[in-house]
Amino acid sequence: MTGHSLSEGFSCPLPFSHHEAIMLGHGSGGAMTAELIQRVFLKYFHSDGLQQKNDAANLAIPDNIHRIAVTTDSHIVTPLFFPGGDIGRLAVCGTVNDLLTAGATPKWLSAAFILEEGLPIAVLEQILESMKKSAEEAQVEIVTGDTKVVERGKGDGIFINTTGIGYIAENFQPGGEKAAPGDAVILSGTIGDHGMAVLCARGELGIRADISSDAAPLNEIVRNLQPFARSVHVLRDPTRGGLSTTLNEIANQSQVGIELDEKSIPISKEVNAVCEMLGFDPYTTANEGKMIIIVPDEIKQDVLLAIRRSKYGENAAIIGRVFPNHSPIVLLQTNLGTHRILDPLPGELLPRIC
Repeated sequence: MTGHSLSEGFSCPLPFSHHEAIMLGHGSGGAMTAELIQRVFLKYFHSDGLQQKNDAANLAIPDNIHRIAVTTDSHIVTPLFFPGGDIGRLAVCGTVNDLLTAGATPKWLSAAFILEEGLPIAVLEQILESMKKSAEEAQVEIVTGDTKVVERGKGDGIFINTTGIGYIAENFQPGGEKAAPGDAVILSGTIGDHGMAVLCARGELGIRADISSDAAPLNEIVRNLQPFARSVHVLRDPTRGGLSTTLNEIANQSQVGIELDEKSIPISKEVNAVCEMLGFDPYTTANEGKMIIIVPDEIKQDVLLAIRRSKYGENAAIIGRVFPNHSPIVLLQTNLGTHRILDPLPGELLPRIC
């Protein structure tokens, strides 16, 4: 022993700041995390809740609000960017639309990010910019969030979890259990766009098609339904599992039958062609910017016109009816005049799409 301290010759350097790619240190909760939040995240998100910089956002609720809607969703997609959208737009629009199905006015979102080591900061900023624009379009604020980092190879670049909160009006509370015999089924636009856009964007099948995702916030559609609020029985967005799966969920909740007219269901020629070529069913293909609206038959034309006046409702159509049945079922009247049962999606045909 020389009398020297054991600590001599040893040092624990501070992690250096890396401005080009995500490092494990960005998820440490320490200086690198704080720098990432300040330099990157807060450049795009400016809400009062985030500016408080506390562990929980302190938000004011108006005195006349007695109920709120809360929803949460996790978003994974490969590739991260595709025609018509990206994982950031999906994260915002998917959560906003889930709130809208409850008749709620979306107000706030939380956003939690799981980042993979090595993700370029430029890619993260592109996603945050998309989230910022989508939130502005949907008139919601991102008020709190979280960031974690996983080792290289243990993630798909980025996963995003979002939780949404919205106000519920007393006279506007649709639900999947409220579909009634005699009701009309309306769809706000073409089906299958998102699922086929993502599939083609992967390039795995060598197919090129002019298809863009329909990812969009549907606030205007629901806002245009306000004059019919007390008569709107069901709102539902047919995301994973598509139109068929969602209608089966509604039929089970309401214990009714639902019959669709194939000739009335809007679907683009491009989506239809790709589905036929690859053997996919457009009725079970995911959508990210469509709404199913179920209302009494006597107001269906007025409701349809109101939906068509909105930005994302130009191609809306009345596609079917609700009928009494001893067991829940969804039927499709085909172009040939025959009927077939539309079953829910049995498994995951298109992984990592929303």
